[in-house]
Parts: sequence; C-alpha cells; structure tokens
Amino acid sequence: MTDLHCKLFSSEGVFPLRVITNRKYGPPEVLKLEEWEIPIPKENQILIRIVNTTVNSADWRLRKPDPKVVRLFFGIFKPRSVILGISYSGIVEAVGKKVTKFQVGDKVLGSPGMNMGTYAEYICVSEKSTITKFTSGIGFAEGATLSFGGLTAIDFLQKCNVHTKQTILIYGASSAVGTSAIQIAKHFGAIVTTVCSKENIPLVKSLGANESIDYDQFFSLPDTNKYDIVFECVGKTTIDKNLKHLKEGGNLVLVGATFRQMWDAFCLSLFKRKKIHFGPIKETLENLNFLVSLANLGKYKTYIDRHYPLEEMVAAHHYVEAGHKKGNVVIDVTKG
Repeated sequence: MTDLHCKLFSSEGVFPLRVITNRKYGPPEVLKLEEWEIPIPKENQILIRIVNTTVNSADWRLRKPDPKVVRLFFGIFKPRSVILGISYSGIVEAVGKKVTKFQVGDKVLGSPGMNMGTYAEYICVSEKSTITKFTSGIGFAEGATLSFGGLTAIDFLQKCNVHTKQTILIYGASSAVGTSAIQIAKHFGAIVTTVCSKENIPLVKSLGANESIDYDQFFSLPDTNKYDIVFECVGKTTIDKNLKHLKEGGNLVLVGATFRQMWDAFCLSLFKRKKIHFGPIKETLENLNFLVSLANLGKYKTYIDRHYPLEEMVAAHHYVEAGHKKGNVVIDVTKG
C-alpha cells in the first residue's frame, strides 16, 4: 500500500467522497449529491481520483429510463447501479498489490462500461478494464470525452468494415458520436456527408465533412442519393427513411434506436437480410489506445460544448436530454 493510500485510509478517519446518486428512475431531479466513503481498491484494482467525467445520451436514457425496456437490464423498480457515468479522466491515487501496469500519479482515461460509477470523486476499476495512460498532449477534459463518442463510433464503423472511397451519411453529425464518426470515417478514407442543424455545419466541416446538409433539407432529399453506410446517431429518423438512402448491400447503423426500432431492425436483418447494426457496443482497450494515438497526432479531437461542476449535474442532464448539445458536455469533478 502506498503512502498516499495510507493517508486516505488513516485511523484519523476516511475523507468524504462526493457522489451523484440515482436511486430511482425519473427526471433529472432524481439525481442527488451525497457523501460516501472513499473506496479501497482490491488487489487487482486501481483507485482513481476523477478529474472530469461527461454526460452522454446513454446517461439520461438510463436515468429516465428510455426506452422502458432498460428496466429489464438495470432494475425493474429502481436502478441497480446507483451511480451513473461511463467515461472519465483522472489520476491514479492508489493501486492494489497485484497491479503491474499502473502506478500512483499516472494520468489515465477510460470507461467502466455498464459498471458505470464515474459521477464521483473517486472510483476503483480493474487494471484489465478499458483504461489507458495519457500524456500532457491531451487535457483532462478532452481525455474524459475520448471514450464515449469515440468508442461507440469506431465499434460501429468496424462492424460496417468502413474503407477508402466508401460513402457515408451521418445523421446527427454534431453529437458526441457524430463528431467522432466523421473523423474516424475520414481517417479510413471514406467520403463523408453530414446531416445536422444549419448552425452546426461549420463545426462538422471543420472536422472533415465533405458535404453537409441541413436537417430540414434532408427530408426532401431525393431517394437517388444513396450511400454505402447510413449512420444514424440520435434516433430521430425512421428506418424506412434511412433505408431509402442506403445502397443495396450497404450498412445501416442505429446508435439511438428505440426499442421498437431495434425490434424492426432485428426482423429486417433476419427476414430481409438487411445489414442493420444497433445495440450495445464492444469497448476494447485496442480501440481506446487507437483513439489516444490519433489525438496525440492531432488527427482526432473532441468538441466540448459546455462544462458543469459536479454539483450542477441536474442542470447538465436537463441540457443534454433537451437534445441540442454539440459534441460533449463535461463535468468538472476535481482539479487536475
């Protein structure tokens, strides 16, 4: 156990840990600020002081819940996971005795996946989880935003086998997943057309979009405009509309699909052999390291819309759920 670890868990008492809890489903106001004891890492775990986390679409959908089928997986009557949050950046404060890859003082970023728990000042994670070190070339706020949008985008694009000269239409391109998908698709040589609000067109073009279409114009777009990949980030279009713009044998991605859309997509995939991708993603350390390497080379950047302090989590959830954010919303938890 390190000296710093001993300080945290001395006989003089355990320093309080501020967390945001989600003890029941409902509107943002169900989120409450509480004080807990700082967790003690097990022998294969790392204790991380979280500097930044984020609020993503997955967070408010789990809190609400939306779709209601979320209850089947996360608790019928109340959430089984009391602390939300699926991305973080921070500093290693203590390590278990069997940890070999990290040491106290390392700057790290990552995702605990569906274990969640990043709406807190400290978290314990396994050293085998989706976590990696980063250098001074990446800031803590940027580090916290790398995992959610980036890991989601790259996993779906890998399922589509994106490659050079393919055409891709990204709907909801100014979202966290959308801004990531633009840059990753461009890295693999795809020709990217984006759909977003008129005010966000400069943003998506700055990230590499070859062409941009205003939301209003998209619905009057002729069906002759077809793409190898249609990548729907925000769940605001119909499957039929998306399929009209998909080339024969192309791939449709539904990031924010409703339960009904998931069922319809499953049936279309099964009976009509349509290539439709939806549902949970596979988070891998390989993909996370790939994103970090692109960021270090200046070839991948995250857009941060707003910052909120931890105690204003309710306001942050209201803003994200309203559906008007650009890129990422960052929560400032502690000082880096």
